[in-house]
Amino acid sequence: MSAAPADRLRWAEPAQAVLFDLDGTLADTAGDLVGAVNHLRVQRGLPPMPLEILRPYASAGARGLIGAALDIHPGHAEFEDLRTAFLNAYERCLADTTVLFDGMAELLTTLEARGIAWGVVTNKPHRFTVPVMQGLALVERSATLISGDTTAHAKPHPQPLLTACEQIGVAPSRVLYVGDDLRDIQAAQAAGMPSAAAAWGYIGHSGEIGTWGASVIVAQPLDLLQHLGR
Repeated sequence: MSAAPADRLRWAEPAQAVLFDLDGTLADTAGDLVGAVNHLRVQRGLPPMPLEILRPYASAGARGLIGAALDIHPGHAEFEDLRTAFLNAYERCLADTTVLFDGMAELLTTLEARGIAWGVVTNKPHRFTVPVMQGLALVERSATLISGDTTAHAKPHPQPLLTACEQIGVAPSRVLYVGDDLRDIQAAQAAGMPSAAAAWGYIGHSGEIGTWGASVIVAQPLDLLQHLGR
């Protein structure tokens, strides 16, 4: 059984960097992702599903959204073709409604003012990650940008997080990783990195977040500032 999250994260030395998952953690991308999967529903003669119903599946990307919207899952004969169609549809709308979560812009500005590097480690393919970050005007500000296909393995494997640490030049033990999915916490644990579960994310509101084994659970972005050891 995982230990209960701490009330406050304790560091032997202050954090030098914060890394964020993208979808459901740094940015609210659900509107564009749901728009893409609803495009598939309409093509199949089905009505669009409400954003709020599909929103909890956004962090799981094509797999989660196609499963929720069409009840078709990996291994099904149609899944790969639907996944390709979903990604093509998403590429056409990926920055239409995406915005930073409330408080995130102020958090990033505060981190920069304090000399704490920040970056993004996501399982989103690079061809989508960069345009989304460009749409948010964050590419030049981010110290590292690791996509799902940047390294040989994606989260929950630790390689993406360890690669980000190498690019920034900091030890994993002095980096906080923030995510809204179990895979994020598992990746941080495997990398020897403290983790924060983002309760503002797509599935962070569910009761299961307390079972993930995150170092801390954080209700809103600016609350992260109290967990950096400085």
